[in-house]
Amino acid sequence: QVQLVESGGGLVQPGGSLRLSCEASRSIFSISRMGWYRQAPGKERESVARILSGGYTDYADSVKDRFTISRDSAKNTVTLQMNSLKPEDTAVYYCHAVAGPRQYWGQGTQVAVSS
Repeated sequence: QVQLVESGGGLVQPGGSLRLSCEASRSIFSISRMGWYRQAPGKERESVARILSGGYTDYADSVKDRFTISRDSAKNTVTLQMNSLKPEDTAVYYCHAVAGPRQYWGQGTQVAVSS
């Protein structure tokens, strides 16, 4: 069992930056994949970025070159650095983890990009 707790959401102007953090309740060393999803009002949840245990990363085309995902096994955290934010990045962002056959989700953190 893994509990995931996100933090770092908020309101930011277009072009601004935010840093989301996801802290796991246990060591992430054995968690094969962690990532971030988002869900905007009226839309389906979509993958934003993911990072595998070996460090491989991939991103949705809409966030490439603007967002960076990283993991710190010593702190049991995964972070998402979001730069050059756009209004279309507004959504609830969810931390996600895959450990063996099970998936885990955080409760979500709101990101709003507006002037």
